[in-house]
Amino acid sequence: MNFRKYLIPLGIVCLFFASYNAWGWQGPITVLGGLVMWALLHYTRIMNVMQKANKRPIGYVGSAVMLNAKLRPGVNLLHVIAMTQSLGERLTELGQDPEIYRWTDGTRSFVTVELVNGRVVKWELTRPGNPEEDGSEGASAAISSTQS
Repeated sequence: MNFRKYLIPLGIVCLFFASYNAWGWQGPITVLGGLVMWALLHYTRIMNVMQKANKRPIGYVGSAVMLNAKLRPGVNLLHVIAMTQSLGERLTELGQDPEIYRWTDGTRSFVTVELVNGRVVKWELTRPGNPEEDGSEGASAAISSTQS
């Protein structure tokens, strides 16, 4: 169950009541000013991330190996987009949960990320194999990471 959905609004309401009890009407007005400031900072961050992502091709990342090393379970999609500076290539239908996105680098290595409720659950790094070593075209070595 997602407690953030209920705890954050409940905390805000409690903050309004506590500030009213402590300072009268000046308290809730101050809390409202703080909430507006937080909303503006959050909006600015989203816009900066999206402007940077707009400058790169969809599904491209500088290094899939570095992305694999930086990913952590529980990170939201906006944070992943900020790390890659690119929107991911969607591999699932719109509105389907879990969502699966892919980022590919210049060496054709790619990271496939699975998100449930907008948060990273697991990811997998796939690197193209060397055709001279095993004789097969396009062999891949997969490195998988999941939440423990």
